[in-house]
Amino acid sequence: MERGSTAAAAAGPQPAARHHGNRHGRSEQARQAVLEAADDLLVEKGFTGVTIEGIAARAGVAKQTVYRWWKTKTDVLLDAFLQDAAEALTPPDHGDLAPDLRAHLRQLALFLTESDAGAVFKALIGHAQHDRAFAAALRSAYLDEQRRRDRLPLERAVERGQLAAGLDLAAEIDQLVGPVYHRVLVTAEPVDQAFIDRLVEEFLHRADVADVAEVADAGETGSR
Repeated sequence: MERGSTAAAAAGPQPAARHHGNRHGRSEQARQAVLEAADDLLVEKGFTGVTIEGIAARAGVAKQTVYRWWKTKTDVLLDAFLQDAAEALTPPDHGDLAPDLRAHLRQLALFLTESDAGAVFKALIGHAQHDRAFAAALRSAYLDEQRRRDRLPLERAVERGQLAAGLDLAAEIDQLVGPVYHRVLVTAEPVDQAFIDRLVEEFLHRADVADVAEVADAGETGSR
């Protein structure tokens, strides 16, 4: 036995070598680190500059760890975006349709124009133009779910009696959020508060929305 081995044996059992492939230990921590790394790299390097290797290095995990959950960098970016959207784009409930819509549309505009997630969304939309399978996945995973969230203020207003029950909510949502996406993705015109206010006012006039106070008064009168 060599001298080094003899010394090691005399010192007793040695701690196991630390595995550096996943410095986060628990898998959920590693998964979150990968999603954050993908967001950061896309903002820094653009879509073409993002690689699985780069994501793994930034996240501090082994490349195999990334491939355990995702097949491609686009899959990673989509999951990162979906998580951000679910957290940021659920409409508030102020108990009144007008402030609910203003707040939701403003948050959507800020999310798409000023957040890292917005940069990811633009990259994913661009990629979807060249990949039909991914375009279908994007529609299914994000657009369908986001339309459900977008409808929430209108559905609450129907329940409160502010909106007519027969109103075509899908068509109205298109007219509310469509112009926001159009400015963000096509014209690059500002989506400021004045623009949001105009969209909301046009909708309220078009839908002949009842004031929430009037609805409450009517309900109290009817119950007497």
